[in-house]
Amino acid sequence: MNKFESELAQNLMQINAIKISLQNPFKWASGIVSPIYCDNRLTLSYPAIRDQICRGLSQLTEAYPKVDMVTAVATAGIPHGVLVANALNLPFSYVRATAKSHGRQNIIEGDIKAGSKIVVIEDLISTGNSSLEVVQILRDAGHEVLTVISIFDYGFSIARENFKKYDCTYQSLLTYKSLLKHAVSSQYISQEEEQILSKWSSDPENWYQNHFITT
Repeated sequence: MNKFESELAQNLMQINAIKISLQNPFKWASGIVSPIYCDNRLTLSYPAIRDQICRGLSQLTEAYPKVDMVTAVATAGIPHGVLVANALNLPFSYVRATAKSHGRQNIIEGDIKAGSKIVVIEDLISTGNSSLEVVQILRDAGHEVLTVISIFDYGFSIARENFKKYDCTYQSLLTYKSLLKHAVSSQYISQEEEQILSKWSSDPENWYQNHFITT
């Protein structure tokens, strides 16, 4: 874990963006039941943390000198994508989950030149499905996706498999493993809780049935 990851993990915990509930876990829209929830939207209310994330995402984006467009995954990726595009003086666009039912019925919003080389900005990566849907939409529109960059990555093996299927790379400012390591060292969670959280991440779809702790 590098210094940036450690500082970001500490900041996320400090603003209560990392919520842990072993006894009353969270249910995601995907159906996964999780003992941990990362609410990156909270970071937008804290200028210093918002700037820290922007600097991190911008640095990773700059590693792709051919990039000529920053595209965000709607909706949580939009504000961070705008900040990165502004910092790097690049055009910005975003992709909706579904096309609008009115107006021009766009699914891609923004003026993207044909054959653009795009870095996709995402809030967080769990299974990778939402990011990869955007990747496919952009590819189908004739653009090249250089990589997907997110703030946080839950570290699921299914995400690695999914990105491999799409022949697409991805990277994050903070990994799940690094978050847990810092959470233990700062006494945000106990070693016993870390073990439970690690087991969940290794098999998120079956954790609730196999490892849920009852009171």
